[in-house]
Amino acid sequence: MIWLQEAPIGTHPTISLCNSPFCALDVDSLISSGLAILITLAIGFAVAYRLSHGVPGKLQLVLEFLLSYIRQQVEVTLGPTARFVIPLAATIAFYILVANWIEFFPLGISQYLIPANSDVNQTVAMALVVFIMTNWYSVGVLGITGYLRRYTKPFDAPLVIRVPFVLINIVEEIAKPLSLALRLFGNIFAGVVMIFIIIQLAPVFIAWIPLVVWKFFDVFIIGTIQAFIFMLLTIIYFGQAREGLEEEGHAEHRSEQPAAA
Repeated sequence: MIWLQEAPIGTHPTISLCNSPFCALDVDSLISSGLAILITLAIGFAVAYRLSHGVPGKLQLVLEFLLSYIRQQVEVTLGPTARFVIPLAATIAFYILVANWIEFFPLGISQYLIPANSDVNQTVAMALVVFIMTNWYSVGVLGITGYLRRYTKPFDAPLVIRVPFVLINIVEEIAKPLSLALRLFGNIFAGVVMIFIIIQLAPVFIAWIPLVVWKFFDVFIIGTIQAFIFMLLTIIYFGQAREGLEEEGHAEHRSEQPAAA
């Protein structure tokens, strides 16, 4: 954890591919997220292997419970025709869970290992994926006309009243990825700040006691809640992308188009 005391909180070692700040890469974020991705894939392939070659273990039962819950939420929110949301939401939830849980280990021994979601670039990237896919799904379900009509809600109001709501609805749509990204980033980054404060305030020989207690709470409780919230909001945003479907009179089978794509 020594590097936390030497470098300002939130700074990252970077490499630049050109003279533009848009070409700068945060090395620690790339390494940390890469580690989380490898662990996520390893667990996924291991569970898949056990599924076909051995007796199901406790980890598989937990993952099946998570997948069953996500499937239920998707079917309640979107119906049975948008099953492509299930693997998306499940992958996001499991990856965030892994990325948050590995923070419990002493990543601070190296400046190149940090909590992956404590870098806003990663949380913004995941939020943008959800934002792009929900809008793509909305266009596929509603068509261009129905998609644009979504920004005139409330649908039951006269048109002259709905027009002023267009700007509000646009701002609301833009705020969705921002809230997704900043909520996750803020909670995980706050954990990094708390670790820094604990190390600064407590003597070195007893700092590990409050540090372990805080990390257990921050990682296994807050980290799990944040993964759940990100996953649940992803499903909710897909549900909101269908708003106006009944009013437009679209056939239900049109919602299958994004899944087939």
